[in-house]
Amino acid sequence: MDERVPMTPRGYAALKAELQRLISVERPANIKDIEEAIAHGDLSENAEYHAAKERQAHIAGHMASIDDKLGRAQVIETKGQTPDKVRFGVTVVLQDIETQDEVTYTIVGEDEADAPAGRLSVTSPVARALMNKEAGDEVTVNVPKGIREFEVLETRFDDDDEA
Repeated sequence: MDERVPMTPRGYAALKAELQRLISVERPANIKDIEEAIAHGDLSENAEYHAAKERQAHIAGHMASIDDKLGRAQVIETKGQTPDKVRFGVTVVLQDIETQDEVTYTIVGEDEADAPAGRLSVTSPVARALMNKEAGDEVTVNVPKGIREFEVLETRFDDDDEA
């Protein structure tokens, strides 16, 4: 797959930190677990050994996945841009037209998404519906709970989104 993986600078840094943690903490601990299990003798019926080997495969797979994403990363900087409309990296304040409730979301890459924390994947239905909208625009979004209508109140860049 040559498809680029869009992410914020913060998301890129978090993936790099996760990879470093796997390399420097998880993998050495797993190697120690394997060595200890081997010391217990008969490997054919050694559950600790088999569990440690499964963990080793999981760690290796996770490291390969992260390494692949970092290699295909398209880090999208927002510095120097104006947050005049909804796009990747923008924080958008919405008002539910029916309930008048306000919600705030930042549009981020798939690996950074955490809807309860206010970070929506750029590929989510809500984010796709919001793209290129400006303050004052109304948008209709088909969500799992039905159709929702929002008004875009504000678009901005949050300082803590820069890393």
